[in-house]
Amino acid sequence: MKRLLIALACGCAAFGAGAQNFPSKAMTVVVPNPPGGMNQIHALPLSSVIERMTKQPAPVVNRPGGTAAVGTAFVANQPADGYTLLVTTANLHLVIEKDKLYGIKTPYALSQIQPVALMSSDPLIMVVHPSVPAKNVKEFIALAKGQKGTSTFSSSGPYGITHVPMAMFLDAAGLKMRHVPTTGGGPAITQLLGGHVDATGGGPAAVYPHVAAGKMRAIASWGTKRHPALPDVVPLKEQGIDAEAYLWVGVFTAAGLPEKNLTQLRDLVRKVAMDPTFKSALEKVKVVPNYLDTEDFKAFFAADYKRMARAVQKIGKL
Repeated sequence: MKRLLIALACGCAAFGAGAQNFPSKAMTVVVPNPPGGMNQIHALPLSSVIERMTKQPAPVVNRPGGTAAVGTAFVANQPADGYTLLVTTANLHLVIEKDKLYGIKTPYALSQIQPVALMSSDPLIMVVHPSVPAKNVKEFIALAKGQKGTSTFSSSGPYGITHVPMAMFLDAAGLKMRHVPTTGGGPAITQLLGGHVDATGGGPAAVYPHVAAGKMRAIASWGTKRHPALPDVVPLKEQGIDAEAYLWVGVFTAAGLPEKNLTQLRDLVRKVAMDPTFKSALEKVKVVPNYLDTEDFKAFFAADYKRMARAVQKIGKL
């Protein structure tokens, strides 16, 4: 009997340690884009804080391709154990909606991806080249209408995270502009800085340094509230334009994780999101931390998906 009690006690202790000691091996943080950009801005401090907290490796691995579809599909097909994390944006569902238009099978399904937490949700900011004589959206619309479709805007690429919000704006404003797609958010901003286009959209982290330097002018945001880094920039809805869009970043993993393991992963990501080092890393580049736990993130994701899907359908085939 004494041996049995000792064995049971050891077994319970081992189970308790296993339940609490997550992760017990290396994790992988996947960014489905090239190095740089919003996903990388979040993934690097996420990885660093996870490693500090857990004493386990958590390297960031970039798996670009297919507007983030390649890296997303990689994570979707990993074991449902919570050891592979995906750090990504609305491209997660934009790719699906774009593929629907063209009858293409997306290499993953949303049912294969488990939302874990939202980390930030900055509004897109509309910026124009300094040579454009418009100080607000009303003036910009009047100017663009006078140019009869010859005014231009750049984006991160067709159906991408900066193209779709601009399409929302054009539809709501009854405006036509010529789209100049590029290979990413950085190149789209470069097009504007060079004076090759009149306008573009970008996250506060991307546009703030150039706005502060006078190299571009911010005339609106797609948020419902003003961004603290750009408090004078008025949301489109305050200017009579019904368009809303966010450059959000969330953490996901492969679906099918047992509830106990999901709880452990949620707790870990929540601790990282609350960590001063992680928050400071975002705030330094003018990204406002906005943590939402799994259920609230699911609701946010559903509302965002509905808005963006409707916009993609209105864009139609290009």
